[in-house]
Parts: sequence; structure tokens; C-alpha cells
Amino acid sequence: MSGTIALAQSPPDEILLKDYKPRSIFKIPETRVEKARYPIIDVHSHDYAPTDAQVDQWVRTMDDVGVEKIIILSGYTGARFDTALAKFGKHPKRFIVWCGIDFSGLREGSFGPAALAELERCHKAGATGVGELSDKGRGLGSTSNTFGIHIDDARMDAILEKCADLRMPVNIHVGEDKWMYEPMDASNDGLMNAWKWRVTNAPGILQHDEVVASLGRAVEKHPRTTFIACHLANCCSELDRFGALLDKYPNLYGDIGARFAELAPIPRAVSRFFQKYQDRICYGTDFNPEPQTYRITFRLLETDDEHFYDAYFRKYHWAAHAFALPDEVLKKVYRENASKFLRAN
Repeated sequence: MSGTIALAQSPPDEILLKDYKPRSIFKIPETRVEKARYPIIDVHSHDYAPTDAQVDQWVRTMDDVGVEKIIILSGYTGARFDTALAKFGKHPKRFIVWCGIDFSGLREGSFGPAALAELERCHKAGATGVGELSDKGRGLGSTSNTFGIHIDDARMDAILEKCADLRMPVNIHVGEDKWMYEPMDASNDGLMNAWKWRVTNAPGILQHDEVVASLGRAVEKHPRTTFIACHLANCCSELDRFGALLDKYPNLYGDIGARFAELAPIPRAVSRFFQKYQDRICYGTDFNPEPQTYRITFRLLETDDEHFYDAYFRKYHWAAHAFALPDEVLKKVYRENASKFLRAN
């Protein structure tokens, strides 16, 4: 008798959504892109390397996959920012470190001058931008400690104007994608991931359209300030909504960090959107810097592969389809658009 016992397969009508892991049986081309076609500036990453040795390994990965430079959206102030700046500063040509905003004064009702002073201190130390700020409806701040102040609040005006004076772009996350606001039931086609990031409609929490609108108002109030709406302002299910903001506000950009899975089901619409707004969209990752996670983004952006599954997309049930972006668009998304606001520093 064998030492192992094969587990019985669940009947089809008893397979749980979380256990559904299909594989494509289509006999069609599969492309592996080892290195990006053009040098990349990744505008959306974080402090993923706790040690100097891990930073060094990250640089080797960048060399292997073709990433020239990375913006570390630390979101830090004070000593945490100084520590991150020193760590990544050992590779000054490869990493750019942005700072956060000190919201602590809001607890005492004294938000303003101290936050401005800390912003200027971080800038003098080496911060060339601000981010990632985050407002998922409760207000700016961390997920566990929000303060009820939104990006268009009058108390943010002096800070955003100072960012313009210092030529510091502002990267901001508003809301979540629409799946996270829909009913968590059998009609939600993003349910497998949406329930983990669900946004409630409790009193005081801005819903999707409201928090996106708050971004628009801030961008309009501060035309000298460069804003980068990360995750395409979480408008992946309605790209035209973000497109309308881009049409209206020349000081607004978008990054595609951590939204490859959300875009992969609609490749033709995405390709049209990227081509229309090719001067305003920036490459970003927003995930741990493993070689394969970079390479799956290259496959999506550069090839015309269809109906494939990758571990990165397992948070949803759907297959991915690549965008086949033209070379002139790739060059802008990969590097040239980010270079425009980085040169301003």
C-alpha cells in the first residue's frame, strides 16, 4: 500500500471560490519577457528592504530586469524618514526617497506650521516628493490612524502650495476600486479580492465617487502642484472617469502600480486609454521586488499574449490579456513621463 493517500477531489458544485485555480488549455503563444524593452523609472514602490543587504539585492534585481530608478514612497516623517533616506541613499542613482506629511498635530487641533516645518526639513534632507498619501474615505493618514482630513480640505492648502514652491510632486491614493464598494454577493465579479478590501458605507466615510471628486477639487485648487494619482485613482472599472480628470487638469498624472490585475481583463480598452493619455501615465509596481513580478508586468505591457494565469492574478478569478502597447507609448510610460516631474526637482 502506498505511503501517501490521494485526496478526493471536490465535486464541481462544491468547489469553493477561494479554491478555484484554473489553468489555460489554449494552445497559443506564451511570451516570457526577461528584461524590459526600455529603461524604467518605477514611480511607485515602498520601503520593502529592511536591511542594507536587501537593498543591495534589490539593485541586482533592478539590473537583471531593466529598472533604472525607483521612487520609494516612504510616507515617513521624522526619524523614520531619516533612516530610510540613509539606507537607500547608499545607491543615490537608483533610489529616490519621498517623505510623508506629519498629521500628528490634528490630534491636538494644531495642524499646520509644524507640518510645514517638517516638510521643509525633509526636503532639505533629500526628499524630492511627497507620498504615498492615502485616503480610502476616512481621511488622510494610515489605515489604522486616520484623521478625517481630505486632500481638498482648506487645512491642506498651505502644504500643497509649499509642495509647489519646493517642486515636490504629491503621490496620493484615493479610495479603492469599485468592486470594493459593490455588494459582496454572487453578482460581484471581483468578489474573491473585493471582500478583503471592502469599503463600508458607514456615516463619514466618503464613497468612491466622492473621494475621487475630492482629488479633482484639490488638483484644481493647486495648479502649480504636480499630483500623481496612484492606481489610476482607482478608476480601473471606469477609465473614462480618470480620463476626464486628465483632460481637465494638466498637473495630474496617474501611476499603474498594483492595478495590473484589474486592467488585464480589458486589454483593448486599456490599450486605447494608454495611447490617448500616453503623456500622463507612469509605470509603477507597488509590490515586493521579486524578478517574476516585474516580468509579468512587462509581459502585460509589451506583448499580445492572451488568456493566461499568473500567481500575481490569483486574487481574482479571471484570466489576463496583454495590452501590446506601441513602442512610443512604452517609452513614455516606462520612463519619459516620470522624467518630466523628476527634472523639476
